[in-house]
Amino acid sequence: MNDEKVKGRLQAPEERVNNFKEVEFGYNDEEALQEANRCLQCMNPRCVKGCPVNIMIPEFIKHIKEGDIKAAYEVISRSSSLPAVCGRVCPQEKQCEAMCIKGLKGDAISIGSLERYVADTAIKNHLNSITPATKNGHRVAIVGSGPAGLTCAGDLAKAGFDVTVYEVLQKAGGVLTYGIPEFRLPKSIVQKEVDSLKDLGVTIKCDVPVGNSLTLEELSKEYDAVFLGTGAGLPKFMGIPGEDGNQVFSANEILTRINLMGAYKEDGKTPIKKVEKAYVIGGGNVAMDAVRSLKRLGIDAHIMYRRSEEELPARRMEVEHAKDEGIVFDLLQNPTKILTDENNNVIGMEVVNMVLGEAGEDGRRSVTEDESSLHTVECGMVVMALGTSPNHEALKQSDIALSDRGLIVVEGSKTSLDNVYAGGDAVTGAATVILAMEAGKKAAQEIMEKFA
Repeated sequence: MNDEKVKGRLQAPEERVNNFKEVEFGYNDEEALQEANRCLQCMNPRCVKGCPVNIMIPEFIKHIKEGDIKAAYEVISRSSSLPAVCGRVCPQEKQCEAMCIKGLKGDAISIGSLERYVADTAIKNHLNSITPATKNGHRVAIVGSGPAGLTCAGDLAKAGFDVTVYEVLQKAGGVLTYGIPEFRLPKSIVQKEVDSLKDLGVTIKCDVPVGNSLTLEELSKEYDAVFLGTGAGLPKFMGIPGEDGNQVFSANEILTRINLMGAYKEDGKTPIKKVEKAYVIGGGNVAMDAVRSLKRLGIDAHIMYRRSEEELPARRMEVEHAKDEGIVFDLLQNPTKILTDENNNVIGMEVVNMVLGEAGEDGRRSVTEDESSLHTVECGMVVMALGTSPNHEALKQSDIALSDRGLIVVEGSKTSLDNVYAGGDAVTGAATVILAMEAGKKAAQEIMEKFA
C-alpha cells in the first residue's frame, strides 16, 4: 500500500499571483479513490478522536471506496454543518491527520482533501444530507453567522428547533465570508453551505446590529434560548509611534475590503491604494492571507515576524504557498516605529533584529530585542496581523459576565444570563474555524438537552 499521499493539483504560482481564483483544484474521482484506498479502516480509529467535531472518518472514506458519495456526505453531515469549508481551511495536519496511523511510517491519509471532495461532489450533484426532525415548538436565536453560529444553527435545525440567525453584516458567514480570501475559500462555497442550512429551515437575517437595533434582552424574551457566536473581530495593534499614519491597516480591514467589498476588482467601491512595497506584521494564517492578497494586487509584499520560521504559527501549507508566490519573509525582525512624511503617509519603518531565547512553559521560545541592530526599511503600507479580541457591541445594555480578558464567561456553554449560551472566539479568544464549530456543536447539544 502506497505510503505517499496523492498530491493535490494547484494553480501554478506565476498564474495564481495574478488572480483570486482558488489555488487548489481538489481531487478528481480517480485521485479521491486512490487516496481513499490508502485508508486502513482501523478498528479503533485515532483520527476520529483527533477531530473536534468527531466525524466518523473511516466510515465516510469507506463509502468513497464503494463509490457511494451520497452516503459519505451523510456520514460527514451528521457531525459537520460546513464540510466544504472544513475540507479547505481546517488544520487537519494538527488534528485528525496528526493521529492517523499511516503517518507513523509515511504520509497520513489526506482526510481534509477527501472531505472536500465529498462535499464538493455533493454540492455539484445537489445531494441532500439530512432530513430535519419534526418541529418541536422551541425557538432559538443565534447572534452571529460565523462558524460557531452556523454550526449551532444547523445542529438545532436538524433536531427540529425553529432557528433564526442574526448577522450584523450584509452577508452571512462571518469570518468565512470577510476574513478568508477567495483563493483559499471561494465565497460561492460559503454561500452554498449557508443555503444548505436554509434548506433545513434556518432563517438568516442580515444587516441586523444586535445590541443597537435589537437588544439581547429583547431576544431573550422572544426566544426560548439565545446563542452568542459573535466571534473576535476587534483587531490588535502594537502601540508604537506612527500607527495613526495613512496606509496603516489592520489585516481585518484589508481582508474585509477585498473579500466582502471586492476591492481587488477594477470597479470595486473601496479600492486599496497600490503601493510599491508593503509589510504585513505577524506570522499566523491571517497574516498569510493578507500578504498573499496584497501580492495579488501587484504589491511587493513582505511578512515581518519577530521569531524564526520554525515558530511561525501559520499552517505549513500556507507558508509554502506564500513562498511559492514570491512572498518575502523578513524573520527575527520587529518594527519599533512607523515613519511618515509631512502628509502623514507611510514611508518606512524603524526595525530591530530579535534574538531567540529558551522555550517557556508553553513551548514557545522567548524573544528579546537586539537594540544595537536598529535600522530602517522603506515601504508605503503597513498591515498589522497580530490577532483579534471580541467586539461586544451585541452585548450592549446587558449585564452578561465577562472575564478580565473581556471574554464571555460560560459554564459549559451557558452564560450568566438565563437561557443565553455562547461559544467560539467570543468565549476563547481568536482560534480556528473548527474549534468554533466544536463550540457551536456543544452549545446546540446543551440546548437540546434543556428542552428534551
